[in-house]
Amino acid sequence: MDSVNKKRKVKPIALAFLLIIGLFTALQLFNQPLEGKSVAKKIEAPREVLTILENSCFNCHSNQPNLSWYDKIAPISWAVNKDVKRAREVLNFSEWNYSAGEHQGKMYAILNMMQSGKMPLHNYTLLHPSAKITTKDVETIKKYTLSLSSVAPAKNELKDIHQNIEISENKTFSKFLISPNGVKYTDDYKNWKVISMSTLFDNSIRVIYGNNIAVKAIETENFHPWPNGSIVVKSVWKQEKLPDGEVRAGEFVNAQFMVKDAEKYTDTEGWGFAKFSGKDLHPTGKTASFAKESCIACHRQLAEKTGYLFDVPMKVNIERLIKNLQK
Repeated sequence: MDSVNKKRKVKPIALAFLLIIGLFTALQLFNQPLEGKSVAKKIEAPREVLTILENSCFNCHSNQPNLSWYDKIAPISWAVNKDVKRAREVLNFSEWNYSAGEHQGKMYAILNMMQSGKMPLHNYTLLHPSAKITTKDVETIKKYTLSLSSVAPAKNELKDIHQNIEISENKTFSKFLISPNGVKYTDDYKNWKVISMSTLFDNSIRVIYGNNIAVKAIETENFHPWPNGSIVVKSVWKQEKLPDGEVRAGEFVNAQFMVKDAEKYTDTEGWGFAKFSGKDLHPTGKTASFAKESCIACHRQLAEKTGYLFDVPMKVNIERLIKNLQK
């Protein structure tokens, strides 16, 4: 009698196992391999930098993925293929058709993501522990990125800069500077309220201003999402160290604008990004798509925490500090 009961118990387990195997096999019929692409132009950098990028970034951000066997099996492959396609749209090391200035900007963005621990993604390194970024890796990328500041601009870039300087000699020109995506420069931000301050590894001083709409959103903690009309400006200067050791703002570097307009900037999560650099305040980007290619990928990682801002408003910082002290 006992042997009969055991057989009855085993049979459902065996059927369930066979059902799982059958379902798993059926899934493979709908498994499409990742679309292969040729290498148009590979990023050029020192060997030690390329080694880090190839090990930690290329599997998603290039046309040369070296996927593991389990990455190619459905349903895991569905998620992998989706992530790779999106990653290539954001940054593709196999289609590196950038000027020297754009190359530098991309490396700054890469370094920032590595330093903050946002890249490679945590769920990726769980399955690919060898892709984790070490402190030494970050220092290598940092050293290379900072070295790019000393690289002379190409002739065509110099020509563009000279043209911008000539145009800016018109005193009224600075009032009408417009980024390729329609964000307008304004000096008014200098009279706005300071909502945060920060420094960066490149020895810069950064002061972040908010217009009245942005300030009210902070005061009422209503920035998930930020209301339309919010404008946040990050003004960047080089640090200047005085003989007595005091550090203050020195040479102006750029003014970085974020303008919230959910209807106008649908491709960049409702934010219009712009950067106006140098004494002539020349805008970054040649076409309106520059922000989609260079800005939103990094800011998207902060959507849940700060509504796409890198520098958290002071009020949020203070509240977070109090909470940490109370723990």
